[in-house]
Amino acid sequence: AVGVGGTISPSAILWGALCGVSQAFGVWWFYAALGAGPISVVSPLTAVLVAAVPVGAGMALGERPGTVATVGTLLALVAIVLVSREATDEDVRPHRFTTKVAWLTVGSGLAFGLNFVLIHQAPVEARLWPLFFARLTATTVVLLVAFFSRNLVVPKGLPLRLALAAAVLDTAANVAMLLALQASMLSLAGVLMSLYPAATVLLAIVVLRERVTRWQVLGMVLALAAVAMISVH
Repeated sequence: AVGVGGTISPSAILWGALCGVSQAFGVWWFYAALGAGPISVVSPLTAVLVAAVPVGAGMALGERPGTVATVGTLLALVAIVLVSREATDEDVRPHRFTTKVAWLTVGSGLAFGLNFVLIHQAPVEARLWPLFFARLTATTVVLLVAFFSRNLVVPKGLPLRLALAAAVLDTAANVAMLLALQASMLSLAGVLMSLYPAATVLLAIVVLRERVTRWQVLGMVLALAAVAMISVH
């Protein structure tokens, strides 16, 4: 942020901090839902909410994508659901979709989706500073929750190295997210970024040699078509 420059304003701090709060609660509630409920339900429902929130907010703010882009957005929503479907053995992991899990799932999806909406409100002239305040706030919230829930344990060895590597990748992704939101409509950029499960599945195939379901393959094909149609806009 220092190297890129930009103006630190109250607006940049406010929207960045609010974005950080949504990030922190989104991650917390998402993993809580995965730990207590069926992945095959939690994952796709969260993913479609992540996409639907910026689309709805963008339309409410007056954005009107073209016909091709609108059809591409609808295809993307279907693709997100299909790609996010994970093959799980319910005999080994017999979790139920309880009321608590439902609230955690909806909460995480809304929080992740609001992440796009809130950071989009930050002034462009602030450059990367909103991300700095977002990460500062998110880190503070996570540390406080971990401390008061007695889950604050500093990782060592391989877990620490993996955490640091993930942090670098996540930061790079957040920079790309902000640049995309500054250069495009919230509704279109938001739904494209919500296709991240397709990249996860693709990496699982290439790196981990995992097998995917026919539904996931169909979802990835629809995701490619959706990206092409939205890019035409």
